[in-house]
Amino acid sequence: MSRRHAFTVDLEEWYHGIELDPADWPTESRLHVGLDRLRALLTERDVTATFFVLGVVAEQHPALVAELAADGHEIGCHGHRHQFAYRQGPDDFRDDLVRARDAIGAATGAAPAGYRAPYFSIRDDSRWALDVLVDEGFRYDSSIFPVRNARYGIPDASREPFAIPTTSGALLEIPLTPVRVAGTNLAFSGGAYLRILPLAVQRVAWRLAERQGMRVVAYIHPWELDPDHPRIPLRRRVAATHYARLGVTERRVRTLLREHEFGRMDDVFAVA
Repeated sequence: MSRRHAFTVDLEEWYHGIELDPADWPTESRLHVGLDRLRALLTERDVTATFFVLGVVAEQHPALVAELAADGHEIGCHGHRHQFAYRQGPDDFRDDLVRARDAIGAATGAAPAGYRAPYFSIRDDSRWALDVLVDEGFRYDSSIFPVRNARYGIPDASREPFAIPTTSGALLEIPLTPVRVAGTNLAFSGGAYLRILPLAVQRVAWRLAERQGMRVVAYIHPWELDPDHPRIPLRRRVAATHYARLGVTERRVRTLLREHEFGRMDDVFAVA
């Protein structure tokens, strides 16, 4: 069994992450389909995880969020309406954040300590969001991805957790984990990367990350364990990642949980 890593879940519906305007969101909920499968896998390996919950999910399914907390999972915040941080101004970001925080707190009885921006969208042009997080009582963030990507990333950010000074105090940043190969950071530890990269490549990346001393932050969305969720017309780039190889996700997650040891973010990184 390897060193302990963090297993994280972005708790959202199948349509929240495909860049639709909230006014155009479909009405069919399939949250339980993939989530039930994921919970079974976590229970099978006795793993508690961190669920970054979307505010609208907490509003619509408060009993479910409370149940996850009662099962020992950490409940973090994923914003309210799954919007890019860098497409919002500070006031809109704060309003969205506070609504999500309050919905999660109403469901669980406790304010969330951790935050993850939709689309990992805290970049150099949205670092102001970190000040807002501290203002609103968050202790850590897990939004910065030290890779180069069209939608997200701060390529030169540390791969290790680090303190970020803000006008309201320090914030612990726990970045998503890339593996460093030939001087370049490469993503591997969740989402479309988990589905699309060959399993042999996945295993090499995990071994390399561990040799580099990393505690990996793995991440998944429940809809990725629901290969039958609806197909709707999307831009080619979005469809290419959203729908790719959904049928392998459940097997890949089972393998990941069997081959590595995982825990909650706040436990793995000793969030004070």
